[in-house]
Amino acid sequence: MASKIGQWAFLVGLALAVVFAFVKAGSWEGIVTLVLVIAGLVVGFLNISEKETTPFLVATIALMATSAASASNLVVIDSLVPRVGTWLQNIVVNIGVLATPAAVVVALKAIKSLAQD
Repeated sequence: MASKIGQWAFLVGLALAVVFAFVKAGSWEGIVTLVLVIAGLVVGFLNISEKETTPFLVATIALMATSAASASNLVVIDSLVPRVGTWLQNIVVNIGVLATPAAVVVALKAIKSLAQD
């Protein structure tokens, strides 16, 4: 049951990361971030098994590195197609916001497991 909740949290979080990319910032920005962080925490606690820890953390590191490097550069697309670069940047940032708390939880679980051995 818990793994199903984690799977749904990931899918819903990913869908929300994309949908929220089209929502204007401002008063909604805090709520959007909070929802993505909560979904990321649920994913980290319920969806990643001990066997999946290393691949998940490596994938998360790659995601964070590429999102940090590419997010600010995507806005230049706006000069060719208005708003598309901004939307792409928002999607990348939102996925990073979703993945970060999950990575923190999984990393802490891995450290705890290593400390117990």
